Amino acid sequence: MSNRITLQEKIGYGFGDMASSMFWKLFGMYLLFFYTDVMGLAAAAVGTMFLITRIWDTFFDPVVGAIADRTNSRWGKFRPYILYMAIPFGVIGVLTFTTPGFTASGKLVYAYITYSVMMMIYSLINVPYASLLGVISPDGKERNTLASFRMAFAFGGSFIALALIEPLAGFFSKTDSGTPNHERGWQLGVMVIAAICVLLFLLCFSWVKERVQPIREEQSSLKDDFRDLCKNKPWWILLGAGIAALIFNSIRDGATLYYFKYYIQHTEAFTLGAMSITYSTLYLMVGQGANILGVILASPIGNKAGKKNTYLGAMVIASVLSILFYWLGKEQLTLIFIFQFVISVCAGIIFPLLWSMYADIADYSEWKNGRRATGLIFSSSSMSQKFGWTIGGALTGWLLGYFGFKANEVQGADAQTGILFMLSFLPAIGSLLSIIFIAMYPLSEARIATISSELEERRK
Repeated sequence: MSNRITLQEKIGYGFGDMASSMFWKLFGMYLLFFYTDVMGLAAAAVGTMFLITRIWDTFFDPVVGAIADRTNSRWGKFRPYILYMAIPFGVIGVLTFTTPGFTASGKLVYAYITYSVMMMIYSLINVPYASLLGVISPDGKERNTLASFRMAFAFGGSFIALALIEPLAGFFSKTDSGTPNHERGWQLGVMVIAAICVLLFLLCFSWVKERVQPIREEQSSLKDDFRDLCKNKPWWILLGAGIAALIFNSIRDGATLYYFKYYIQHTEAFTLGAMSITYSTLYLMVGQGANILGVILASPIGNKAGKKNTYLGAMVIASVLSILFYWLGKEQLTLIFIFQFVISVCAGIIFPLLWSMYADIADYSEWKNGRRATGLIFSSSSMSQKFGWTIGGALTGWLLGYFGFKANEVQGADAQTGILFMLSFLPAIGSLLSIIFIAMYPLSEARIATISSELEERRK
């Protein structure tokens, strides 16, 4: 098998996260809103549901990673999961955004079940997908490029999902009577996106190859792998940084629709044919476009200034601007969109660096312990994503309840201030915590280059 990574393979690898990110953004930005304003569930109850279901799912990720490390097939260790989980991913995704004709308590139980199953399916496809970065190429700079492709396509997928979902939901909600059927609209809108995701996953499976083989073919025990992981200091640091970064991102994402609907109180920006384009859609699309720019900048800046320094610089800027966001007035829409753009560029820069650093940690672990546990290492990155998302999502729901939010009503001063707080100070706390963690990260580019050279000699 050739070690050259073709453009098609880089694109195929990007397709995998494009598919995952479409639903990741739907969950992060729209699911709470769907549960409260479409399904009719209480915000605080949804926040508690997010905490319970996501904590279980967070600890399911390392199990998936350990199992994937022990998988052997003609397609490799990780690619089979992408093939077999693609269709279940799409089907369960649609069911998650389906409103059953149950009582309020029945709907809440339905939400618990469908969301829990969806997150398990997400783990079964996304953890092996993430692990591919550690086995496509052993070269650090090539991994930076692959990580940038991944994140560019991820944010591209998010951009497409955010551009489509509200117009699609509005279009499919239209009825002959003139009274919109929002439940049907969201179900059919998500169905369109799910079909795109399934196709992208299948292309990812078809175009990507696994090349990096472990030094030792014999299987280590799960106990040994987990012991190695628990002793891996860089892993703990990166785990903390990733969780804090996702708290920063998930709170901003989850509060966006509430910010425009209930705080800015401007919804429709313009119409495009039969579809209405809202300010929240434009705001989120600006964010995703800026994320893509940040991803493009991550590799050249990271290769020149170092991953750690680039990460620190981006997060400092994001922290300062998030704090200043609090003082932007409702009428300052231009500044609101400019702040969203710059903060999102910074967020786009950090995430490919995180994934690339996890690949470095997999090499460091193999170099130190003589055992390679790529799936387990990368499952921790997924775990940090979900744990940060869990905390951010639960906090968003609880804070809405605490500040007296009531769906589809005019909000009082306390609720409006709370929503603004979730776009400014709370995300800034997450970004500042991420800065503290990454400042302690010990693996420099020079050290990783030495480790990679020694591993290559051992493999020979």
